[in-house]
Amino acid sequence: MSADTIPVAAVIPLIVVAGLFVGYCLVDLARSKVRFLPKWAWVLVCVASVPFGGIVYLLIGRQPR
Repeated sequence: MSADTIPVAAVIPLIVVAGLFVGYCLVDLARSKVRFLPKWAWVLVCVASVPFGGIVYLLIGRQPR
């Protein structure tokens, strides 16, 4: 193995964690009221920009309870 390749075993946990995070954001999005954008737009933000879209949604997209 050369020094410039990343082992697949190192990348798989990152992909799993990112998928779980997006899943959490989408479930929360379905259950919560949102602000600033319609829900369909927040879905696009969360899915298109992992993990930054989900972080933005969780910080400013949800209405306070």
